[in-house]
Amino acid sequence: MIVTLEGTLTAAAHTFAIVDVGGVGLRASIPASTAAQLPAVGARVRLFTHLHVREDDLSLYGFSSAGELELFEYLLGVSGLGPTKALAILSGSPVDAIRTYIWTENTAALAKVPGVGQRTAARIVLDLKGKIGPAAAAADGGAPSVDAELLSWLTTLGFPAADAQSAVARLPRDPALSFEEKARKALEILRPE
Repeated sequence: MIVTLEGTLTAAAHTFAIVDVGGVGLRASIPASTAAQLPAVGARVRLFTHLHVREDDLSLYGFSSAGELELFEYLLGVSGLGPTKALAILSGSPVDAIRTYIWTENTAALAKVPGVGQRTAARIVLDLKGKIGPAAAAADGGAPSVDAELLSWLTTLGFPAADAQSAVARLPRDPALSFEEKARKALEILRPE
């Protein structure tokens, strides 16, 4: 099984990355959160991966963190939820926010993801609340961080998740900045005038 990819990033988009590993180019489908963290084409990159095996297909999925990979694999265990919807959920909100939505049974937030309705959101909460639990949420920071809340706010305003994550990643890492200050700076990045 392929568990990580490390090599040269040869191509990337919002939905995939191609990594050259020893002369072999491997394509991995990725969520928007990973796309926002990829280096420039030609740079070295490391992705945590999941190889999804079906009768007629082998698909590779890549993630920038072990937390994203873990949540993706949990989502695959939910009845009726395939890799495409699992990637869409990861693209819609940061990992710590999704974990918090599941733990607090916030099906309304999960249902905002395209393709995930109220019924699927309820099934996700039912299947995963016991697996994610308060200890897992606390390990990932418990309540969403200011950056996670900002990302959720920006996507609610209608900005694409990848653009919002890129803007949040470009913000100064000053813990003294309030949500409002970060929101103003993120909007300046997303709407330069």
